[in-house]
Amino acid sequence: MSLGMIGQKAGMTRIFDNSGVSIPVTAISLSPNTITQIKTLENDGYQAIQVSCGSKKESKTSKALQGHYKKGSIQLGRRLVEFRLNQKEIGDFKVGQKISHDIFKEGEHVDITGTTLGKGFQGGVKRHHFKTQDATHGNSLSHRALGSTGQCQDPGRVFKGKKMPGQLGNVKNTIQNLVIVKILEDDNVILVKGSIPGHDGSDIVIKHTRKKYTLKKLITDEPETKSEENQTQPQEPPKKDTSPKENNNEKNSETTKSDSDVEKKDKTE
Repeated sequence: MSLGMIGQKAGMTRIFDNSGVSIPVTAISLSPNTITQIKTLENDGYQAIQVSCGSKKESKTSKALQGHYKKGSIQLGRRLVEFRLNQKEIGDFKVGQKISHDIFKEGEHVDITGTTLGKGFQGGVKRHHFKTQDATHGNSLSHRALGSTGQCQDPGRVFKGKKMPGQLGNVKNTIQNLVIVKILEDDNVILVKGSIPGHDGSDIVIKHTRKKYTLKKLITDEPETKSEENQTQPQEPPKKDTSPKENNNEKNSETTKSDSDVEKKDKTE
């Protein structure tokens, strides 16, 4: 795995690439994170880096967490997340060190984890995409009903895990292999192509994807260069040679003159 960050979903918008194509993007605010603990094999049984973000009042934090933060002389954070790393990946990281969006680059692929929107208690049609019953005469008050769920006699019960109405949404979800379109360094914001789970202002976890990909920037600062064919000036059409036409005109004039002379001689005779 690799080191990631905790951010906040700021909302969705769109940007245009050099060719004018619209790209839907999600803006993620990445304020600097703080390393609160480095876990080792000797002390914890696994290797990881614990990261916190934001700030929180001491009155709204448990005494256990207050002691955990005071142990490293770190300001109380809003949330804690761990990233499991190898010994090489941990490197020279220290407790109290700040992590910024510099660990990401434009064109990289990332995995984003968040909590989906809660939609309350929903029926089977919306929750599990069941088909509705007949909407014709004879079916009354059962158009979106679930239907039978158990058996007649043996075993005569409803199995566990049966798809039925219930709570929809408000679960942890991860969207994989999203592309970082642009990084706004002055605003500590990155733009990711596509949508991510959660409402605006919710906390998300962003980290490098484990899938193989080719690094490619979708938007570059350099304008598009025109092809050599477009740069070459159009050639002028070749001039037509009018000399043969002039000769033909002269011959025609001579023949008309000779014919007129013959007619005059015939009249005089």
